[in-house]
Amino acid sequence: MNAVDMKCVMIIDFELPIGIVANTSAILGVTLGEQVPNLVGENATDALNGTHLGIVTVPITMLKESKVGLRDLRERLYAPEFSDLVVVDFTDAAQTSQIYNDYVRKLASLSTQEHTYLGIGIYGEKKKINKLTGAMPLLRG
Repeated sequence: MNAVDMKCVMIIDFELPIGIVANTSAILGVTLGEQVPNLVGENATDALNGTHLGIVTVPITMLKESKVGLRDLRERLYAPEFSDLVVVDFTDAAQTSQIYNDYVRKLASLSTQEHTYLGIGIYGEKKKINKLTGAMPLLRG
């Protein structure tokens, strides 16, 4: 599929403090960068021959949603029609864990309905993502 047909969005709980919004966005971005080949471009050189590490090659739209809306969205994303999308979620289980193994243990003890989602990142076909998120407002400071 052509890069123009692809989209990347992050949907964040709009009630979170700005520091948690920033942390959630960073974690979602790192995970998406790891999961999607070629999402990060090649290094670039400026006019003075300084090297700058590659950055994301597609725009990332930042959207806002409520806790309930995030839970509903995550449930919808489990449907077979969205199985080709790359989906990463960040929950309170992750936010309150000091080390990764603690997170894994917490996650294993919770059902899907018990999660409180702080944010969800999605990458994939633009039409599918727009179908899911087209009515959501932008996250603005």
